[in-house]
Amino acid sequence: MYTIISGTNRTGSNTLKVARLYQQILHSKGIEAGILSLEDLNTYTRDAHFEAIENTVLIPTHQYIFISPEYNGSIPGVLKMLFDTCKTHRIWWNKKALITGISSGRAGNLRGNDHLAAILNFLKITVHPNQLPISVIDSLMDAHGNFTDQNTLKAIHHQLDEFVEWTGTEKNKVD
Repeated sequence: MYTIISGTNRTGSNTLKVARLYQQILHSKGIEAGILSLEDLNTYTRDAHFEAIENTVLIPTHQYIFISPEYNGSIPGVLKMLFDTCKTHRIWWNKKALITGISSGRAGNLRGNDHLAAILNFLKITVHPNQLPISVIDSLMDAHGNFTDQNTLKAIHHQLDEFVEWTGTEKNKVD
């Protein structure tokens, strides 16, 4: 099972728009992927809603795709709290992840991608080496969140093709 995690709680974020694009591309490749948006998820408390997300989304997932915006040279605190609040060994251990960083600046959250990869490795998640930084995100999409930059779309397709092959899930595609 694939889950795309939109790593911010900001309403109307470009992060969620990119997560939806990843979901659409995977779907076009015959792979179903859910999106976990942190917009409405309280990551500070292990309440019944949080535990339901763990049981229905996080535990069954074996391939994660993290879309993380750059917050002060790193990842959003809400994303870090997701890891800190979860039952680590049941959710994260021995799974695989893909990382994409986005920013309105020129570095595409490179530093944040490194921070996220270090956290994921600590949680015993194997991280795919193609960590895509997407810079100047605001200039790559139209007003509706559709990517207009063909080179970025090509890089995303390439990254996803590598990840699907690497995880060995192409044989489990949805018809």
